[in-house]
Amino acid sequence: MQSKQTILVTGAAGFIGWKTARFLLEGGFRVVGIDNMNRYYDVRLKEWRKKDLERYEEFKFFHVDIENLGALRVLFESFRFDAVINLAARAGVRYSMENPHVYMQTNAQGTLNLLELMKEHGTKKMVLASTSSLYAGQPMPFKEDLPVNTPISPYAASKKAAEVMAYTYHYLYGLDISVVRYFTVYGPAGRPDMSIFRFIKWIDEGSPIRLFGDGSQARDFTYVDDIARGTILAMKPVGYEIINLGGGKNPVSLKEIISKIENLLGKKAKIEYKPFHKADMKETWADIEKAEKLLGWKPQIDIDEGLKRTVEWYLENRDWVRDVSVEEGKENI
Repeated sequence: MQSKQTILVTGAAGFIGWKTARFLLEGGFRVVGIDNMNRYYDVRLKEWRKKDLERYEEFKFFHVDIENLGALRVLFESFRFDAVINLAARAGVRYSMENPHVYMQTNAQGTLNLLELMKEHGTKKMVLASTSSLYAGQPMPFKEDLPVNTPISPYAASKKAAEVMAYTYHYLYGLDISVVRYFTVYGPAGRPDMSIFRFIKWIDEGSPIRLFGDGSQARDFTYVDDIARGTILAMKPVGYEIINLGGGKNPVSLKEIISKIENLLGKKAKIEYKPFHKADMKETWADIEKAEKLLGWKPQIDIDEGLKRTVEWYLENRDWVRDVSVEEGKENI
């Protein structure tokens, strides 16, 4: 009998993938991590996270894209995976409107590639990362049983397609699927195209913050360690379930976030207001009762502690982070 379980983590050099892989390694799992290292955002952050994971003996990394069925097949023939945690995705609501095809290719077709290989090789468990963006236009707090049939961005549509395909493979072939819908994830070494990373860097450097809308839009911010823990707990057998992983408390406005970062850095923000983007959501707020019941999960790190840790990481790494671009999709992806 195999003593250690081997988990395939796709998107392992991504923000959530890195922390999830690290917690798995610290929990005694073997991890095979794959990532295409695309340049949607500054690849230096991905390299930093990958290097952090390569300190662990039980971690193996392969430069593989989940769109590449042939390369994935070689992996499935080389390892016996006990579970797949699919965190590889094209992210970003606004950029998905400029490049919709690549979102469908990775988020939907890539997920289908994994499901097909799981079926062929007898891997029964997938944790599939999805998004709170699907809840646009629904009443809050968002519950998993809301009818999310009208996504308002190609990004959300591609994630919905992945969820539906996963259900099909559960129904036809008995695959056990936990779909985890994430709510605005932040933390150390986070995505530089996301608001919190950008706000910290811009305030520290004295650059104007580019704020879409008036700052009253609010998010259910969730610290990355909590998300990674919930993702790992979701490896339990559930059949097919959609599970929210979010802060679960009243959403926090971007204006409040800016104020908290100003206090932590001891600097005032300069703000450049931009028009609110049509594909963005005004508010997100997770109902996390299902995660508590099904997984025994609830977030442990509140927004003040999470921001403190994030700012500390930024200050410790400022010598190289100052060169990290916060632009999205400027290079080929």
